[in-house]
Amino acid sequence: MKFSEQWLRSWVSPQVSRDDLVARLSMAGLEVDSVTPAAGVFSGVVVGEVLSTEQHPDADKLRVCQVSSGAETFQVVCGAPNVRPGLKIPFAMIGAELPGDFKIKKAKLRGVESNGMLCSASELQISDDNDGLMELPADAPVGQDIREYLDLDDASIEVDLTPNRGDCLSLAGLAREVGALYDIPVSRPEIIAVPASHDEVRPVEVIASQACPRYLGRVVRNVDLSRPTPLWMVERLRRADVRSIDAAVDITNYVMLELGQPMHAFDLAEVNGGIRVRMAEEGEKLVLLDGQEVSLRGDTLVIADHQRALAIAGVMGGEHSGVNDKTRDLFLESAFFDTIAIAGKARSYGLHTDASHRFERGVDWQLAREAMERATALLLEIVGGEAGPIIEAVSQEQLPQVAPVVLRAERIEQMLGMRMESTEVERLLAALGLGIRADGDGQWQVSVPSHRFDISLEVDLIEELARLYGYNRLPVRYPQARLAPQTKAEAAVELPALRRLLVARGYQEAITYSFIDPKLFELFSPGVEPLLLANPISADMAAMRSTLWPGLVKALEHNLNRQQPRVRLFESGLRFVGQLENLKQEPMLAGVVCGSRMPESWAHARDGVDFYDVKADVEALLAAAGAGDSFTFVPGEHPALHPGQTARIERDGQLVGFLGALHPELAASLGLESSVFLFELVLAEMNQGRMPAFQELSRFPEVRRDLALLVDREVPAQPLLAAIREAAGEWLTDLRLFDVYHGKGIDPHRKSLAVGLTWQHPSRTLNDDEVSTTTQNILTSLEQRFNATLRK
Repeated sequence: MKFSEQWLRSWVSPQVSRDDLVARLSMAGLEVDSVTPAAGVFSGVVVGEVLSTEQHPDADKLRVCQVSSGAETFQVVCGAPNVRPGLKIPFAMIGAELPGDFKIKKAKLRGVESNGMLCSASELQISDDNDGLMELPADAPVGQDIREYLDLDDASIEVDLTPNRGDCLSLAGLAREVGALYDIPVSRPEIIAVPASHDEVRPVEVIASQACPRYLGRVVRNVDLSRPTPLWMVERLRRADVRSIDAAVDITNYVMLELGQPMHAFDLAEVNGGIRVRMAEEGEKLVLLDGQEVSLRGDTLVIADHQRALAIAGVMGGEHSGVNDKTRDLFLESAFFDTIAIAGKARSYGLHTDASHRFERGVDWQLAREAMERATALLLEIVGGEAGPIIEAVSQEQLPQVAPVVLRAERIEQMLGMRMESTEVERLLAALGLGIRADGDGQWQVSVPSHRFDISLEVDLIEELARLYGYNRLPVRYPQARLAPQTKAEAAVELPALRRLLVARGYQEAITYSFIDPKLFELFSPGVEPLLLANPISADMAAMRSTLWPGLVKALEHNLNRQQPRVRLFESGLRFVGQLENLKQEPMLAGVVCGSRMPESWAHARDGVDFYDVKADVEALLAAAGAGDSFTFVPGEHPALHPGQTARIERDGQLVGFLGALHPELAASLGLESSVFLFELVLAEMNQGRMPAFQELSRFPEVRRDLALLVDREVPAQPLLAAIREAAGEWLTDLRLFDVYHGKGIDPHRKSLAVGLTWQHPSRTLNDDEVSTTTQNILTSLEQRFNATLRK
């Protein structure tokens, strides 16, 4: 919200400096983003009048002008395209100083003497308009200082409001806040009902009453839109960053800024029959005021006549029904639209307007009639005309229902850390327009006004008290609470420990968006229906991720494009599986690896990372909770992973994650030339381990046997090792696969797996016969189950 300081002070004027006012607003939660002077620093500029112009003898684009300063006439050479006799303009006289320390002196332009300068708005830093001279009203007093005439010793203050403070998107709301902060009265402009001077009405039918509980309309005939908007209104609009268009549009914009009620004026000649407030027909076309043609959806509320849509309700009007210089009769609209019905509609059509900004945050549902009367009075004053009666369609049951809020003194003291006097409580809340009634000892019944959509709970009222009292005045106290020791599950490993483990192994943590491009979703999860956002930030952030990999791969791509050859990233976050009715939000831990195995160094080879390097990182994660042996890696398939380098990670037969290389076709479509490896694990499964338990160390020697086993090449090592553990007995303490070989010297359809087995008895020394018997049992079991034989 941007507004003129002088305009605000015409409502409420605390006797404080601008800096104090800005600081107080910010401390009250209405953060001031910027304070911009209404014009640059200049002097010696007066209202001038061009008496005559003639062509420069030596320059086609220059005019020799005779300009009156009120006291005398000066010859000025000017190249502005809009200079003409009778024009009132800012005239910088000899000795004037313009912004940028530019001093006006006598000069000769192409041999013709020039005594002064005719100024554009941009040269005075009043606005960015530099298309020609700044044109002043015809009644501007010649010779008056331009700063005084335009009242330029002012500033535009821009307040960055939080979405819950839609009531402050107006001078009325801001003045109410300032009055409450400084405990001074607010002087509102007097708004008197305009009596009808004719009886013409247009019938209003509200079909979508839930989306539009209240709609007011009024016919104003015989307006003269050739009359200019008064300078005072143009300047107030400009300093609020609103461009002046014509009197009708300017007045509706002015009322919106002043009172907070967006309004619209239709050309009555373009309204066929009456007004119908309805939902749009699917695919219905409408050309908006900005010239854009939109195809309306069925969930969009529109203002229509008996033939077609005239406007998107609460967003923007249609071009064909908009007012222009030929308009003679107006239909004024003032309505209350439900916040939910308007929220997101403007953005869904690629729009953002002042009206939608306000309706999305909540507009006072009792303000429409007052705004209608204010706009009507301004119209009759500025462009003339005759006002008809106001026609109103209202659905009382659909209007907001505000229940009183109970406020307790003890709760105030508990939350603010101080006891606030009853008189102070009542004074502060009453200053905001809240009705307050004492209800017993230390308790009040507070009625919430229609402009405060954000107050419904006791804590909301206490927040208001803290704001107005001053956060800096609240006492500083340390919080007190009874804290009891919490038991910690020793069998679980927490996420921070897993993060530290990955960082120690050379990874860096990434945080990516939970919503991704639907095209990227399809690449990583083909055939899966994505959960699409109803109101996405942008088209490439419209689907909720079903895996963390898309964001990590995009982060990897970003790093590779910036000459980072070795990338190791991990992320913990939620994935979203299913649709809203059965949505599953699951915490995951995922990683992506690309580049060399080790950082560049004279001591390391430059080998690229491979599947087994990443598998080692995953095994370290799984072992962190002390239950690494409960997980198994089995060959698997995943649409985003290489068909020959994909492993399912299972625990007790249940899938807990995937590990593998990025599918070559997917890598090619993403423009990735290097080998990329990925893993993703269900966090809830991997952090559940076993309770640590002490086991006495044996004092007796170990016995080791190494076996080289020939098995078919298709046999995976994991079930083979499981079979060995099963047959090796309870005294087996270690089992290692230390070699895999296939090639010369063995059957090409077979491979050799070399394993080392270590036994140790806790209370005696094992003899050779026991170990040999156990070894033979292992070989017999392997031969029966896997056709395994000892390699000769």
